[in-house]
Amino acid sequence: MKNIITALIEFSFRGKKFAPTLTLELDRYMQAHGRLPNLYPLIATENHIDHYSYEYEMMQVEPIKIAYAEGLVVDFVVEGSLATSEFEQAWREQATLAGIESIVRKNMSINDLQEHPGLKETLLEVYRLGANTPRTS
Repeated sequence: MKNIITALIEFSFRGKKFAPTLTLELDRYMQAHGRLPNLYPLIATENHIDHYSYEYEMMQVEPIKIAYAEGLVVDFVVEGSLATSEFEQAWREQATLAGIESIVRKNMSINDLQEHPGLKETLLEVYRLGANTPRTS
């Protein structure tokens, strides 16, 4: 399932109310960069707000609200705010587990690793150990 959000910023500028939005597929950024982007410039660009304007400065003063979420990210939206680092960590763990499950399915003919919690945890620990072990050449 894809992780999609619609981000919204409500602010006033020159006596007018603005509510620019942006719908974003988070998986694309996580796969490419391992983290989520700064949403302010993306929202500004999507809504034709110049990054060097007072309007942009006023927009940056207000918090970004998540108006819609889909996928794993839903669990990390609390009262309209996204717990970014927690989502990023959970996304990485889910991606790791998907890779491990694929290897287990191929090499051990186990289709559902959830049915083998001990094996699942062991493989995750082995992965973490390998990820934290310094590489030598």
